[in-house]
Amino acid sequence: MQAMADHADRALERAWQALESVPDPEIPVVSIRELGILRDVRRADDGQLEVVITPTYSGCPAMSQIAEDVAHALDAAQIAPYRIATTLTPAWTTDWITEEAREKLRAYGIAPPTGNCGSGQAPGASEKPITFMPKLPSPACPRCGSKHTERLAQFGSTACKALYRCIDCREPFDYFKPY
Repeated sequence: MQAMADHADRALERAWQALESVPDPEIPVVSIRELGILRDVRRADDGQLEVVITPTYSGCPAMSQIAEDVAHALDAAQIAPYRIATTLTPAWTTDWITEEAREKLRAYGIAPPTGNCGSGQAPGASEKPITFMPKLPSPACPRCGSKHTERLAQFGSTACKALYRCIDCREPFDYFKPY
């Protein structure tokens, strides 16, 4: 019986390793784990490997691509059988974006979300209501660091980002909206 448990644990470790580098299809410099989209890799009640993902918002058009990319990574690592489960609760929050990913976003030219949405919870933690932030000060320009920026449009290249422009260097940039 212990040999089966050890095998199961190794399969979970291998699955986490295989999924570690699955990129977000809309922002390929960050992984779905770094964004907090990859919620869990676990054994379901029936013993099957289950990968749990959560969209950045309920209408995210990239979720089918993310599920395909997860399946491809698991298949390439020869990990089977598995299933991919999408959950909407608790709702994803920008609080789940790792510090490493925030730096990668900045280097890529996307201003990371500022502040904390107050969820106080990491993926896998017990549920707690998310509070939405009031209007925040303009984000710093990811290119020159100036805080002298202005919003041009509520939606940027994707619905989870807004379009801003730096008044000092005049460069436009996306801002990952906090929620």
